[in-house]
Amino acid sequence: MTKSYEFNWQKHIPDFLQEGAVFDRFDEDPFVFEPSCHFKVDEFGFFLTWKSDGKEGQLLECSLINSVRPGVVPKDPKILASLEAAGKSEADLDGRIICVCSGPDLVNLSFMYMVTDNTETAKKWMEGLKSVIHNFKANNVCPMTCLKKHWMRLSFVTNVNGKIPVRGITRTFGSGKTEKGIFQALKELGLPSGKNDEIEHSAFTFDIFYALTQKICPRTDIEELFKKINGDKSDYLTVEQLVSFLNENQRDPRLNEILFPFYDAKRVMQIIEKYERDADLKKKGHMSSDGFCRYLMSDENAPVFLDRLDLCQEMEHPLAHYFISSSHNTYLTGRQFGGKSSVEMYRQVLLSGCRCVELDCWDGKGEDQEPIITHGKAMCTDILFKDVIQAIKETAFVTSEYPVILSFENHCSKTQQYKMAKYCEEIFGELLLKQPLEGFPIEAGQPLPSPNDIKRKILIKNKRLKPEVEQKQLESFKKHMEAGEMSIQTGEDENDEDLDSALEGKELNSDMKTSTTLCLSEDLSDADAQDSSLRKKIPDEDVTEVSEVTEVTDPTDVSEASDLENKKKGVETAEDADAEQQLIASYKYEGATTNIHPILSAMVNYAQPVKFQGFEVAEERNIHHNMSSFNESVFLLYQNKNHIEFENYNKRQMSRIYPKGGRVDSSNYMPQIFWNAGCQMVSLNFQTPDLGMQLNQGKFEYNGACGYLLKPDFMRRSDRMFDPFSETPVDGVIAATCSVQVFSGQFLSDKKIGTYVEVDMYGLPTDTIRKEFRTRMVMNNGLNPYYNEEPFVFRKVILPDLAVLRIAVYDDNNKLIGQRILPLDGLQAGYRHISLRNDGNKPLSLPTVFCNIVLKTYVPDGFGAIVDALSDPKKFLTIAEKRADQMRALGIDTSDIADVPNENCKSDKKGKVSQAKTNVTPQSSSEVNATQNNISESKRDNAILNQVNIEDLKQMKTFIKLMKKQQKELNTLKKRHAKEHNAMQKSHCTQVDKMVAQHDKEKFTLEKLLEKAVKKRGESNCSELKKETAVKVETLTTDHKEKVKDMVAQHTKEWSEMINCHSTEEQEMKDAHVTQQCELLKKLLASVQEQQTLQLKLIHERQSKEMKGNQAKTSMENSKAISQDKSIKNKAERERRVRELNSSNTKKFLEERKRLAMKQAKELEQLQKSQREQLEKLEKFNEQLLKSHHANSQTQGQRHAEDGEAGGGHGPQASHGGVSAPSVN
Repeated sequence: MTKSYEFNWQKHIPDFLQEGAVFDRFDEDPFVFEPSCHFKVDEFGFFLTWKSDGKEGQLLECSLINSVRPGVVPKDPKILASLEAAGKSEADLDGRIICVCSGPDLVNLSFMYMVTDNTETAKKWMEGLKSVIHNFKANNVCPMTCLKKHWMRLSFVTNVNGKIPVRGITRTFGSGKTEKGIFQALKELGLPSGKNDEIEHSAFTFDIFYALTQKICPRTDIEELFKKINGDKSDYLTVEQLVSFLNENQRDPRLNEILFPFYDAKRVMQIIEKYERDADLKKKGHMSSDGFCRYLMSDENAPVFLDRLDLCQEMEHPLAHYFISSSHNTYLTGRQFGGKSSVEMYRQVLLSGCRCVELDCWDGKGEDQEPIITHGKAMCTDILFKDVIQAIKETAFVTSEYPVILSFENHCSKTQQYKMAKYCEEIFGELLLKQPLEGFPIEAGQPLPSPNDIKRKILIKNKRLKPEVEQKQLESFKKHMEAGEMSIQTGEDENDEDLDSALEGKELNSDMKTSTTLCLSEDLSDADAQDSSLRKKIPDEDVTEVSEVTEVTDPTDVSEASDLENKKKGVETAEDADAEQQLIASYKYEGATTNIHPILSAMVNYAQPVKFQGFEVAEERNIHHNMSSFNESVFLLYQNKNHIEFENYNKRQMSRIYPKGGRVDSSNYMPQIFWNAGCQMVSLNFQTPDLGMQLNQGKFEYNGACGYLLKPDFMRRSDRMFDPFSETPVDGVIAATCSVQVFSGQFLSDKKIGTYVEVDMYGLPTDTIRKEFRTRMVMNNGLNPYYNEEPFVFRKVILPDLAVLRIAVYDDNNKLIGQRILPLDGLQAGYRHISLRNDGNKPLSLPTVFCNIVLKTYVPDGFGAIVDALSDPKKFLTIAEKRADQMRALGIDTSDIADVPNENCKSDKKGKVSQAKTNVTPQSSSEVNATQNNISESKRDNAILNQVNIEDLKQMKTFIKLMKKQQKELNTLKKRHAKEHNAMQKSHCTQVDKMVAQHDKEKFTLEKLLEKAVKKRGESNCSELKKETAVKVETLTTDHKEKVKDMVAQHTKEWSEMINCHSTEEQEMKDAHVTQQCELLKKLLASVQEQQTLQLKLIHERQSKEMKGNQAKTSMENSKAISQDKSIKNKAERERRVRELNSSNTKKFLEERKRLAMKQAKELEQLQKSQREQLEKLEKFNEQLLKSHHANSQTQGQRHAEDGEAGGGHGPQASHGGVSAPSVN
């Protein structure tokens, strides 16, 4: 069950204040004296009231009282005479006067003096009143309490008779027709209703007053809401209806359900018990519209988490991790040029919670040689330094106990610097932090102490000497002091650094084309000639590089600003305006001195200003206690170029921002951009309650108004990077959507004027929306205008921790009636009353705005259904199952339902936006189109990129052509060999035939000769001849055989040589052919792979081109959808949506392209890997082919050799059928 937060805004009011005491009172200007006034404070601490006999009752609102302090004895003779007549002589006044300072802002102050009879009463009342004022929580009370407060105001302001005049009531609420309505309402309530009538104090109860307000300002808006909740079916709300309303409307859905439980019936019954006035309804557990209205106007329904008003943040982090409320030229009450300086401003600024004030210190020119504070040479009045120090001591820790930083802009001579140091030491005493803390040495790399570590301490921010120089000068100073000399001989002020900084300023100016203000050194100055005779020059290196950045004002810039200011204020004559222009144009800013007194230098520790030399130098040095100041123009230069570096710089050390010199009217810049960069001290002109100051006061109202706000986590951690110009959600930070619907205003003005409400958001540049959301003008009704506007939607707030909401009410002349700054990180959702403040952030009595605030997590368009399903999966499944059952009831099975493209990507026939209207980012454009249109192309692409095997290469035309060519060459060779075979065979046969014929012829001749001899001689006489012939024939035969044998050997040799020759030729040809085949296969593979790579690149180019085309188409369609979205009603919102869409699309498209590039790179890598594998396989195949071929060659060679040796008429034949090998994939 959710618990009620107890908002303890009331302070204890001492009994003696409630009982009251008698004082004489007087005002100095104009002179007023009122003796014997009975002063008292009401039980709530709302008012300090007084009344004297015969006079009307008067009061002073405690929220407007800034300080209560001892009053000095007046010097005005009129006042002294009046006091003397009342029995109080001048001699007895010391210690008996109380000064009460009050005002609607920090400048327009009034001083009332209370004079008592004794010092004890004065002291007791002074302390008592101090305990009552500065109740910042009371500024946030609910509208019901404000009504009670106003009722008390009317009750206290009685007439001479002690009664409440009717005229006073009518003045509160209005005049004319409204006044007549008030008279009628009083009459209906049974009270005197005449214009000059009086009401008895006892008769004018709060219940009567509340009933009067309901009649004068009827809450029809709440009545409508009441009927909406109960469906206009009854005159009450049930527990169930209230539980539903509170959980669905009044609770931020982003809250943790354990830390912030849902409302239940028990909790709602407690609410009914507390706010319902009808006993019968209360018993039944019902709530009437009156009870509902009372609840909506209670503290339980505050627009902010009220615990944020307490000290709720950790205060143990280094100083650099906090935003610090800071003031610029604190002493001025008005303009920067010719303005008035006031000690009182230091009191008021510190009492408002500011923790850093500026003191521009100059040499006093009087006989006493007292240092003064003024805006040097800008024709501003002077105040004494010691008076300011005293005022700071008295007010530094009244409203906050956390450290105060005094930012010295020191232009004084050493003599007067010594006085400054002594005043600080003597007046501040233990409050001044003169030495570093034990655990936080002044060393590089050492973090700054936390606000808790230096609680109730005052730090001085001033240039510091180098440690060795400071020590040397301190020793020298002590010797001089011992010798009775009051001055220290250390030399004149430096001019060299002025020149360097001026040159640096020129460089900066050259980069800042749009700026007319330079940023140089805050602590630079010309030589101080007055004390040159007492000092000798210090070398440049003796002063630590501690020149802060400050302004050198461009006369043109100042003149233009002065022209504007003169137009605003209406300078009486042209001569006056011209004279002022001449004075401003002749003004030259004089920087601060670099010649520091060692005593003052020794007081500087954790706020040492240094000349900014760049982010790299600062990071390299890593000195956390060094800080630099930047005027707003130079900051913008750095922010545009080095915003990430600036953010990281501010995580480590402090920076101070101050207005540019052109703001002579003391106007303020918008501080939000500087907070976005993490700048700690964003110094403002507290005397000017403009928009910038309102943002500052509204922001620093949180965390107990202590002046310190802890920066968000990502702005403190060194491991997180933050871009203040980011338009996309920050890592680890959930973006929000904020909607504000303005219904009505209450008691906005007592005049019959027109009013309108403006709602703005300030935060990161992308979160800031100004001057876009405003209600219609409701004319002639300042009492209870009814706007009932459509919600003003801030769709995407990417950094809620830094954003603030501003609700402001203006009249028909665009004059501010009231405003309220609400930091988004403490904003409550639901129907809320926003109590308004004046421009000085002081609470207005009755004015409120009733609105409905909706806060939720930002969900990009198109993802709403997904988020709903994830946030409530049971409900989503229930709905899905219900749909499925309904489909089955129609006879449709789930499996019959086909997948269809996302409807959000289409538009209807007329080109209108689809049901999702601006569902512009639900799917990747390239993914959708690629899926639907490129399936066939993808298949073809995959086919193209398939791995190629060797058999595929062998089937290629080029390889087949080579094989045919080789076969032809081999056949030709074989034919030639066959010819040579036949020729040799024929030659051998011819030779053999000739030899045989010769042998036969010779044998035949011998036989013929023998036959003739036998015929001639007779057989008996030829026996010897026969024997001789037989011997010859035998010899011939033997010779013939030898010849034949020799011929066969010769033929065999010739045949073998021919066969070997042919075999060698054939083998060489085959070797060449195999080599050609291997080389061609390699070339073919290389060519195929090159083609594959080229085709893959073409595919990738096509894919990229298609993706870009689809992305461009998607972007155009989405932009068109936004332009046609009728729910977007203004141009700025449309442009912002388009800008947001473009940013989202850019990020999404880049991610798509990155994914595609990664995919393509992977494909290319896979292809290259595959190609390497193919090449390795081919090389392995070629190697195996060559080995196989060589083995076959050896076998054939042996066979040919054997055939050659066999000889004969038939030589060995060899056939060649080409290369054949097993396929290798």
